[in-house]
Amino acid sequence: MAAKKITSKGYLVLTVIILLFISITTLLLLNTPSASFYLFIRLFALWGYTFLAIATILTPFLKETGRIFGRPFIKIHHIFAFTGLGLITLHPVSYSIETMSASVFKPVFDSWSGFWVNAGRPAIIILYLALIAVLLRKKIKPWRIIHSLMYIVLLMGFVHGNLVGTDFTNTGILIIFSILFGLAIITFVAKRIQIYRIRKRK
Repeated sequence: MAAKKITSKGYLVLTVIILLFISITTLLLLNTPSASFYLFIRLFALWGYTFLAIATILTPFLKETGRIFGRPFIKIHHIFAFTGLGLITLHPVSYSIETMSASVFKPVFDSWSGFWVNAGRPAIIILYLALIAVLLRKKIKPWRIIHSLMYIVLLMGFVHGNLVGTDFTNTGILIIFSILFGLAIITFVAKRIQIYRIRKRK
């Protein structure tokens, strides 16, 4: 079956997404006095989080997403999700290379504040658990519950960025990522309402 063409609304959504990434990148560059490898470390984090947030925000709109992009929702979702996964993984990997230390992958549990300051570390682990749940969904019955941990990942990433993220001191970036996180929370509520209504009909 031939793929349908992307609609005008689809192009509009893509334009908004592209402008979003341009805005984030521009604000990051303005917040960086000179080019360095550390710039890419930060860029991987910001872009990765954005892709993951978009993948999550689209989930209540399965039919709408498929219709405006002319592709099955799952394909669109996976494009954003796997791109985000790759970029967000490059963040600690590149930081580890820069610092020549693997401690960046070790979660911190010795204090409450230490855990949240370094929340990105367990967030990566949880992110991959959510991925494995999808890949093994035919064998793991509660895969949807495990995959829903993505919301926890976004929470931990947002808190981590606020506590130690260099670019979150920039008002523009703080506003953008606060909106993305807020939309993800609204998505979580909307998705739960959808599931409740579907079950109620049965």
